[in-house]
Amino acid sequence: MAATSDLADRAGAAFLDDDFESAVDFYSKAVDPGPGSADLYADRAQAHIKLRNFTEAISDANKAIELDPSLAKAYLRKGSACMNLEEYHTAKAALEMGASLSQDALRFTNLIEECEKRIAEDVTDQKAHICALPSSATALPSDQNADAIEPVKPKFRHEFYQQPDEVVVTIFAKGVAPEDVLVEFGGQILSVRINVSSDAYNFQTRLFGKVIPEKCRYQILSTKIEIRLAKAEAIQWRSLEYSKEATVPQKVNVPSVGPNRPAYPSSKNRAVDWDKLEAQVKLEEKDEKLDGDAALNKLFRDIFLNADEDARRAMTKSFVESNGTVLSTNWKEVAEKKVEGSPPDGMELRKWEY
Repeated sequence: MAATSDLADRAGAAFLDDDFESAVDFYSKAVDPGPGSADLYADRAQAHIKLRNFTEAISDANKAIELDPSLAKAYLRKGSACMNLEEYHTAKAALEMGASLSQDALRFTNLIEECEKRIAEDVTDQKAHICALPSSATALPSDQNADAIEPVKPKFRHEFYQQPDEVVVTIFAKGVAPEDVLVEFGGQILSVRINVSSDAYNFQTRLFGKVIPEKCRYQILSTKIEIRLAKAEAIQWRSLEYSKEATVPQKVNVPSVGPNRPAYPSSKNRAVDWDKLEAQVKLEEKDEKLDGDAALNKLFRDIFLNADEDARRAMTKSFVESNGTVLSTNWKEVAEKKVEGSPPDGMELRKWEY
């Protein structure tokens, strides 16, 4: 215990000297699985906030809440970290719980008011979809924070794939009971806890993009847990987890801009200019030399395509009523009378009886 106390003192001194990385290191060495570590987890969460490691700060704050649900400063740390991640609903719930436990509720009140302001702005411009995690819920360390707390090898592997409107995460956990699984969704946070044997599988991460929590869902199958995350924006995720180094995501199915049409995909090394090819075909069709019925049909077709609406009506009416022997473009001439057939010289027009 003396060693733990000494490490905690050194961590506190490093924090006061603004050496937050050393503070995290000392706190990590001082923590142990016992209930007495709740304060250390909460203090390390504050150091993580100073380093802008907000996901790690949330993990530590939730661990502190798990060990001591009455520790007000743990809720304050969670609320502060969530606000920095724009998880205002989650932050507000944590801060309200902390205010009910603290003798100094003023600092909680100011942050709660800020959350309410941000939530109102999000609702107005419809740019964010945030769902509050229960303040008493146990959120757990992310894979990125595994080295900072306890280097425990995950029991289950996971992978993901995506569609334009959702990301599907699969955790290969075989034969787990539904009552042993807790899955929670935030605006940009996924938290999964699976209680197996004496240890728990914990997975919490800040996601690459925002999701719509109320549309997210999961299913527990015999060989896996399938989690479907509804994207808030139709963007291509470069990874499952958020990364500062990640490039700007590209919109899915965004039409191209500019006067030129895109070249179509080709198995050849060079792209085909389909606009040029189409124009060339039309030119060849125009210059094509036809004879006989083909030439006559092409002439009538060109006349019809280039005619105005009255001329087209005249051509249609005269052709049908004359059984294909008369083709007139004068609508005034054929509009009020039936067009009689006029067979070529030497031929006789007969009416067929059915």
